[in-house]
Amino acid sequence: MKIKQNVRHFASRKALELPVVSDLVKNKLVDLHTRIFMEKADPDHREERREHLDAFFEATMDTYLAALQQGAPEAEAREITHVQANFDFYNHGWTEMMEFPVDELGDHYDRYETFFERHGISIDDPLGEFGPPAGLPAAPSTPEKLEEPEHPYAEGGFADDVYVEDEEGNVHVGGQDEPADVNVTDAPGVSDEDAEA
Repeated sequence: MKIKQNVRHFASRKALELPVVSDLVKNKLVDLHTRIFMEKADPDHREERREHLDAFFEATMDTYLAALQQGAPEAEAREITHVQANFDFYNHGWTEMMEFPVDELGDHYDRYETFFERHGISIDDPLGEFGPPAGLPAAPSTPEKLEEPEHPYAEGGFADDVYVEDEEGNVHVGGQDEPADVNVTDAPGVSDEDAEA
């Protein structure tokens, strides 16, 4: 998969690992991801997916932290959460929201199979042990879209590694090293006052 990576991603990582600001950043990142993917959704189905997406992305924040704690680089940890989301989109027939083509689902699973198996994650169960105990809010599926999937936002051909696009538009295989001067105030939702607290 091809994802973007900049200082905000590294700042978010740092902030999510801090006690005071982690909740602020988590909430902001959930809102951000829900908004981005709702904009890709069929306009007739956007609002009915909001609660499901909010809960799903909140759960993937725990996946992200677990992957980091188990030694994954930032780009890989974040890509894992995007793969989870694409499994969920596929299961619901929300193909217009997918970031890679349907025929690459297995390839993306295989790349992270060890991590996924460790945590009970599969294409059919995208959150595994990270799912909320009460389950996710239901959202209507569009299974008919799986018959002839259209995914206008999907980019194929990036299933063999994590590809990271930097702020200059250059693509790096495997991601970038964390900058030395990352400040948590660069994370979404964090002010200078929050960082000082």
